[in-house]
Amino acid sequence: MRGLRGLALLRVTIHKRVSGVRVDARRMRLGVKAALALGGVDDGVVSVALVDDPTIHEMNARHLQHDYPTDVLSFLIEQDGNRIEGDIVASVDTAAREAPKYGWSAEDELLLYVVHGALHLAGFDDLTPTKRKTMRAAECQVLAQFGLNPSYEHRASNL
Repeated sequence: MRGLRGLALLRVTIHKRVSGVRVDARRMRLGVKAALALGGVDDGVVSVALVDDPTIHEMNARHLQHDYPTDVLSFLIEQDGNRIEGDIVASVDTAAREAPKYGWSAEDELLLYVVHGALHLAGFDDLTPTKRKTMRAAECQVLAQFGLNPSYEHRASNL
């Protein structure tokens, strides 16, 4: 993970609220920092909450008026230049359910979700095909640092 030494001002905390999926918190923090660096963010505080489907369903309904569970939500609380404060919420249940479809572990699927959320915090968007392609390329760039190559074929979400 060369090139991340300048990100010492960026604090990432991981809060695992459920069991069932092994999580390497250091790896996840490095993934968040690498994703944020692609958007020019090198200072701030990001909190990552790993939750179950009922919790993310309730949050998705409350904040986005979507009455279903989702893979990841991100909330930008504050941004000032290259400094941000934000939250990422990712579903462990969804990762465990979806990972076998793509031939990798639930932990790897969860890392994809968290990187995706971090890219949103950094200013990336996936609402158009062109922006989605750019965001997926950024996800691949970050995940390649961990020896991962995500499959996007047959994914129903914007991931």
